[in-house]
Amino acid sequence: MRQREHKNKSNKNQGEPQVFRVRLPRNNEVIGVLEQRLGANHMLIRCLDGKSRNCRVPGRLKRKLWLREGDVVLVEPWELGGDERGDIIWKYNPAEVDWLRRRGLLRTDQAEF
Repeated sequence: MRQREHKNKSNKNQGEPQVFRVRLPRNNEVIGVLEQRLGANHMLIRCLDGKSRNCRVPGRLKRKLWLREGDVVLVEPWELGGDERGDIIWKYNPAEVDWLRRRGLLRTDQAEF
């Protein structure tokens, strides 16, 4: 007896992930790589502008944004707290990181994916 093959819609484009829109830095936002988790939602981020910032995850994103070392994120530096602090406002997935690399916005030595 031959088994029936079920057609699944998700198998159609399974081989290649497609990125439709990638969040790019606006105004004073900067791309960075998470170097170290410091605890209490604080992380040390090495930003593309050459600075290391002590960043936090805002309360509205605490449960939505799960971060590990080596993740590529978008940081918004604080205006009042000096230039060494900021908020993490976006996490790039691996397909978006690849797109950023191909466009030259992220150097290969910066991201550890």
